[in-house]
Amino acid sequence: MKRLGFLLTITILLLSFVSIISLNGCGKPKPVIEEQPVVVAPPVQEQEPPPPPPPPPPPPKLKAEQFQTVYFDFDKFNLRSDAKMSLEANYQLLKEFPDAIIKIEGHCDERGTVEYNISLGEKRARAVMEYLVGLGINAQRISIISFGKERPVDTGHNENAWAKNRRAEFRIISQ
Repeated sequence: MKRLGFLLTITILLLSFVSIISLNGCGKPKPVIEEQPVVVAPPVQEQEPPPPPPPPPPPPKLKAEQFQTVYFDFDKFNLRSDAKMSLEANYQLLKEFPDAIIKIEGHCDERGTVEYNISLGEKRARAVMEYLVGLGINAQRISIISFGKERPVDTGHNENAWAKNRRAEFRIISQ
């Protein structure tokens, strides 16, 4: 009898198991859920703003070597035709650089006294200034000075050297 009870218990258990399995299989089929692949977005990198554009280049500067030297005849301060051509080129530079303030230096050759050459150098510088003012340059942009014979370009003692020393030169004071 023990055996019969044991078989009966096993049978009941088997039937229970079968009914549970069959109940799950009956009815509507369960929807199949497909797993979507997981998309991992790349980490968001904070973009640095683009660098600012470089500053514009500074405006060109006027240089003293751009000016043409004005030459004079012996013992004269009147402007020759070649001097006027040089001054017209210098006028164009001054027009192109309207903030430039210049100094005109009057020079002489070694002949004559110091006092005479200082006076002559000033007359040469003033003649150059007046010509530029006549062309339209504001007189407040120009100053003059005379060095007489104290700053020769050529230290020779002949006509060729003296001709180089009878001049008016331009210096830039500010721009």
